[in-house]
Amino acid sequence: MKHNEILEKIAYCIEYGKIDRNSPFPPNLKGQDGAGEYTQMALEKGIRADDVLRMGLMQGMDRVGKKFRENKIFVPQVLMSAKAMNSSMEHLMPFFTSGEIRSKGKFIIGTVLGDLHDIGKNLVSMILKGNGWEVIDLGIDVSSEKFLDALKEHPDSVVGLSALLTTTMANMKETVEKIKDQNSETCVAIGGAPVTREFCDRIGADIYSPDPQGLVDYLNQRYNAG
Repeated sequence: MKHNEILEKIAYCIEYGKIDRNSPFPPNLKGQDGAGEYTQMALEKGIRADDVLRMGLMQGMDRVGKKFRENKIFVPQVLMSAKAMNSSMEHLMPFFTSGEIRSKGKFIIGTVLGDLHDIGKNLVSMILKGNGWEVIDLGIDVSSEKFLDALKEHPDSVVGLSALLTTTMANMKETVEKIKDQNSETCVAIGGAPVTREFCDRIGADIYSPDPQGLVDYLNQRYNAG
């Protein structure tokens, strides 16, 4: 199998959520190799880890993000794609550690104080990881102070705030203000079901997107990381 064919197999498996040979999903690929096996094959055949990431994982997750934006797939399918991506990432992690693969940047993400919802946050995290970003996930119910502490530990990171409740959007506003007070150059992204572009502008955040792919596109353009 040629190198470009292996990379396309990885992208395809991620797009359709084929984790490994033992995974029964999707049914039409039952018993066939998945993202994990093809990633291992790629590395064994001498394909650079960076190329596996860019031309395999990122291609697959880019397709997933666009399909999700267009309502062609839904949360369960995205979660299966994320599992397939993670099976590939297990083989690539040593190359991140060694420095052979350079991430596009760091992205600190969390659901704001008082909000315990994490599905949207987790989807964003998965798609960002699949597109080459290092994600620092602070979890749910995250105070402004925790975001600030994470920024001190990981300076120059982008910060993402998630909220699913209208009652917790006020905490999003407070966190943005404190982050901007500490460093006005920090890029802050916000998202969640009740969030709007008008609210984003009003509280001084940099980017709102109704879907994860829109955020990826914005970051790639802003940081020339496409």
